[in-house]
Amino acid sequence: MENKILLDSIHSILEYARAQRIEGIEVTGKLEQGFSATARKGESETLSYHKDHSLTVTVYENKRCGSVTSSDLRPETLNTAVDAARRIASYAEIDPDSGLAEPELLAKNVPVLDIYFPWDITPQEAMQLAIECDNQGLAFDKRITNSDGTTVSTSKSMLAYANTNGFLGSYNSTEHSISSVLMAEEGSSMERDYYYATACDHHDLPSIKMIGEEAARRSVSRLNSRVIKTQQAPVIYTAEVAREFMGHLLSSIRGRALYQRSSFLLDQLGQKIFPAWFNAEEKPHLARGLGSVPFDDEGLPTTEKFIIKNGVLENYTLDVYSGRKLKLPSTGNAGGVHNLVIQPGEDSLKALIKKMDKGLLLTEVMGPGINLVTGDYSRGAAGFWVEQGEIQYPVSEITIAGNLKNMFQKIIAVGNDVDVRGNVRTPSILMDDVMIGGE
Repeated sequence: MENKILLDSIHSILEYARAQRIEGIEVTGKLEQGFSATARKGESETLSYHKDHSLTVTVYENKRCGSVTSSDLRPETLNTAVDAARRIASYAEIDPDSGLAEPELLAKNVPVLDIYFPWDITPQEAMQLAIECDNQGLAFDKRITNSDGTTVSTSKSMLAYANTNGFLGSYNSTEHSISSVLMAEEGSSMERDYYYATACDHHDLPSIKMIGEEAARRSVSRLNSRVIKTQQAPVIYTAEVAREFMGHLLSSIRGRALYQRSSFLLDQLGQKIFPAWFNAEEKPHLARGLGSVPFDDEGLPTTEKFIIKNGVLENYTLDVYSGRKLKLPSTGNAGGVHNLVIQPGEDSLKALIKKMDKGLLLTEVMGPGINLVTGDYSRGAAGFWVEQGEIQYPVSEITIAGNLKNMFQKIIAVGNDVDVRGNVRTPSILMDDVMIGGE
């Protein structure tokens, strides 16, 4: 019912815009609803519901642009929003690259993707799962002394986009997650860590036993950490940390960073920036993909394409506006990259550690420390020191530093342990000769 109201509201806005002879208008509608149940130390703590809807109206006239967002879907309010956006546009600076995507660029067919799997679970059942998961973690080891909460969440959403150049499309998606945060204590050492799982289909979530116990294992494993000496050594970015590292690549090839000349990868299209065997591909239509979308935020079709092929930067990620600024075609990436998939290797994480022999297994990075203009990289870090291919002890209060362009080239292997819990699907990454700051 809510979906129909949202679509009817979009139709109403388009009809009003045409009646007012507005040059160009686009409307993005979002509807999201779900709930979260959180337990702590085996007891119910919070139960929260959310149900949000909004429409964003953007008017383009005389190379000017104005935008308004409303959560009130009454027709008279929506008409007022259109008028307000038009008024804002009249005061905006002229921008020759402003405007809707050309009609010939818009998606002609909107594929139906396998990304909508509602979870038939009651809030009470979700709370019971959270309690059980929390208890599994607390019982795992006597050194687990406290819980910072275990949460079970479910959400379903709808996104619709339309414009006066002839596009109207919508799609539904779901996301479900379970997360647990636990604290471990031994002597004077106290550590906290977590584990989580998220998926479009709740059947793809691991057992609550696994999630609770993994959160506990991680917390315990960090106890009595040490600071190592400053040195250069190989580093393995575990898959979940590698996701963030590869995110710096995506930030550097976005149109906005490029036309503002604020990226260290400016003018690098067609250049070899990774080892020759390294491949990264955008796959926007993956079944159950958390980043899967049938069209981008401007109504253009999303397609599979290499971002990195045989180490070479094959594509920037551009929306219509940034493409015009750079005098390049849009790549259908308004809203970002949709499922970046790093081609995995053959080694398990354990085998990758053996291959490294001596170095740092990186499990956490923190702090800003990224300059995308220069590529300079410096992050606080924690993980485990490895010698003779075996984990020896946890380390903390260290930094990882370098330049991203050099670090990309220093990748010598990737694992087969692809982490699918996000929009960037990457395995663990082994990098040679990285500066580690410590004592």
